Amino acid sequence: MTLSALTIFVLALIAAVVLLLGLWAYGTANRLDRLHVRSDLSWHALDAALARRAVVVRSIAASTSASDGRRLSVLADRAERADRAQRETAENELSVALAGLDVERLRPQLVAELADAEARVLIARRFHNDAVRDTLALRTRRPVRWLHLGGTAPLPTYFEIAEREVDKAVAVERYETVDNAGVGPSQAPTPDRARTSARVVLLDDTGRVLLLRGHDPARPEVRFWFTVGGAVEPGEDLRVAAVRELAEETGHVVAAAQLVGPVWRRVAVFPFNGEVLHSEELFFVLQTPGFEPGPEGFTELEHRMGLEFRWFDTEGLRALVASGEPLYPQDLPELLDEARRIAGTHEETAANTPLRAIR
Repeated sequence: MTLSALTIFVLALIAAVVLLLGLWAYGTANRLDRLHVRSDLSWHALDAALARRAVVVRSIAASTSASDGRRLSVLADRAERADRAQRETAENELSVALAGLDVERLRPQLVAELADAEARVLIARRFHNDAVRDTLALRTRRPVRWLHLGGTAPLPTYFEIAEREVDKAVAVERYETVDNAGVGPSQAPTPDRARTSARVVLLDDTGRVLLLRGHDPARPEVRFWFTVGGAVEPGEDLRVAAVRELAEETGHVVAAAQLVGPVWRRVAVFPFNGEVLHSEELFFVLQTPGFEPGPEGFTELEHRMGLEFRWFDTEGLRALVASGEPLYPQDLPELLDEARRIAGTHEETAANTPLRAIR
């Protein structure tokens, strides 16, 4: 019995559709597996950050009055021992207690440790919730549900925790302040505004780093070099902000998933554009083929800063520092080799790496 050409075509078409469907299902299942791994790793990172906060709170409890100290210690123990279902409630109760804490009565070192611990919790929570969002977005698609590509893995859940407002009049950053004019910790001005910035250490395929040079619009004589990046807008994801700033400042467009990090954290209080900023900067790393940056996406403020670009290798960075021109972050020449190593790591590895403070 011979098959007609039409029958062979139909069978081949069906086989092709089945093959494509199988490849799609296989790829989607693998992607789901990676997303679940990312969610698990981000939860472990958040759990570690919350545990560190509990340790700091117990240190604070030991240095406060008996009644307040006992209450803080009990809340910290309860939060640390709570199971996953009750953890959010317990951690929020601890946050409420910390909100009523008079930090002016604490030693500066404890204030700094608490600020750092809470910043780590905030960052870890953002990354956990981002991982949960991405996982749920794929798991809840109809084809994925119909084919049971998620298997029996439970759906990840968001973790919401109240953020404690820190009185900016208290010199929380006494331990780590710097400005463009070299103001030291004992001279740190009181900030007018707090902001979070997403920054990118952008490397080309030869390992050079891209820096921008500009001046303070309010003080044109103050010029300095800095990495790509800028302020995170209200409600904006940190990684999305980094990608947006990269596109605005260089014209280079990348996917958010290409960024590795954040891997470093810098806290600074400095004057800029007529006000004093308290800035928390989180640094991502990205390696990309070399390109010529352009000013097409500059904002009005960036045009006023008179920005220019330059790629630097290690020797060029050292020469820049030797020339006396300000560079931020100041540790960048020493960090460049580390950034090159980080650029080749997977995001899961970076997510499990402690966030390190730099200058």
